[in-house]
Amino acid sequence: MSVGSVDGEVREGGAPAQQSLGTAAARNLASTTKSAPQMQEITSRWLLRALPWVDVRGGVYRVNRRLSFAVGDGRVTFVQTGGRVAVIPAELGELPALRGFDEPDVLAELAARCVQREYAAGEVIAARGTSTDRVHLLAHGRVERLGEGPYGDETVLGVLADGAYFGEDALAAADASWEWTARAATACTVLELTRADVLALAERAGALAGHLAEFAVLPPHPVNRLGEAAIDLSAGHVGEPVVPHTFVDYELSPREYELSVAQTVLKVHTRVADLYNHPMDQTEHQLRLTVEALRERQEHELVNHREFGLLANCDYGERIQPQDGAPGPDDLDELLSRRRGSKLFLAHPQAIAAFGRELNRRGLVPDTVDVDGTRITTWRGVPLYPCDKIPVTGARTSSIICMRTGESDQGVIGLRQAGLPDEVEPGLSCRFMGIDDQAISSYLVTAYYSAAVLVPDALGVLENVEIARRH
Repeated sequence: MSVGSVDGEVREGGAPAQQSLGTAAARNLASTTKSAPQMQEITSRWLLRALPWVDVRGGVYRVNRRLSFAVGDGRVTFVQTGGRVAVIPAELGELPALRGFDEPDVLAELAARCVQREYAAGEVIAARGTSTDRVHLLAHGRVERLGEGPYGDETVLGVLADGAYFGEDALAAADASWEWTARAATACTVLELTRADVLALAERAGALAGHLAEFAVLPPHPVNRLGEAAIDLSAGHVGEPVVPHTFVDYELSPREYELSVAQTVLKVHTRVADLYNHPMDQTEHQLRLTVEALRERQEHELVNHREFGLLANCDYGERIQPQDGAPGPDDLDELLSRRRGSKLFLAHPQAIAAFGRELNRRGLVPDTVDVDGTRITTWRGVPLYPCDKIPVTGARTSSIICMRTGESDQGVIGLRQAGLPDEVEPGLSCRFMGIDDQAISSYLVTAYYSAAVLVPDALGVLENVEIARRH
């Protein structure tokens, strides 16, 4: 065994001896350069940045609109047990002829009379020109509405998907006929309720018979093309005819949006705040990351909340289905064509990627625009902002939102109250709650927010877009 030399240049075993201070020991005397606390949850939050925010001083925002006569414009909900599908009885009230009918036993019997049918892709469910003798409730699948073009060719008028219904005229008129052809674009599960079954039940249930008779004789309301109470006008006349008298009718019970809240109590031990507060303020960084988490939750709620979220509050007449499953240029054009002055699209990043693949397949190159130093894809000049708060289902489908924004433009607006006590950001406050007997400081961090759709056509959604990569 070799030994180290006298001058210490060689250690035992032949290894060279250490000749200077090591880095591990030197770090005890050095100041470390640190980063601020990082957080992976932080996203771009384009929705919060793009929405125009309106200050709500009273905590409630009321949307006054012209009176409208919308009947049966909802969707039908189903329950599934294995391969058996049944309609929830109360959901039959979405059909125009049954709107307002609230006899649970009768609705339950009507639901029991619905017959489940399975249609293969390409199979015709109802042919144009034939008699309409039943209403179809689409539980699952996509159905194309086919019409006739000016030269007798076949045209696609639209696409229906889960929860839609068609053929509802069969319950109101005996001589109704199909004005278009319904063809299954995919395998479809449909529940069918015939007019004969409804009338047979009405013979035994007087309440149903009376309701149907009352619905049949209801006088039509004069409305415009959007279902609003008409304003009687005269134009293009000459001479001295009698000018029509009119007034603008309003909704008697306008919708009110209350500000929603997201809160948490931030706790910081006084010993940490006193002794470990340099070079970075511990309370400040704890609050900064808490605010980031609250803002992330705020954007999630603005998209998904059942009361005021964009997906839940989109009018059913403004929801469309993709023509080919994957989101293509034709689908986004359809969204744009349904509203004036569209300001932005909002889509999950995977939906944007699927849209990009469709563009590549067609050899199209979209434009981009610089927004705060970030290049954003646009379509027809409207930016397509990514938003990972839009859900992706287990079947790899998502939605694309299109909206007009601004109070002066009758669009979508964000709601908040500025000037809160102890406000740290608009609509967000941090209040000191004191120190408990364990020497822990508490801070109540609160964010108030909501969103309002001023008129139905300000918001549109392309639903059930397929985002999986195709082979």
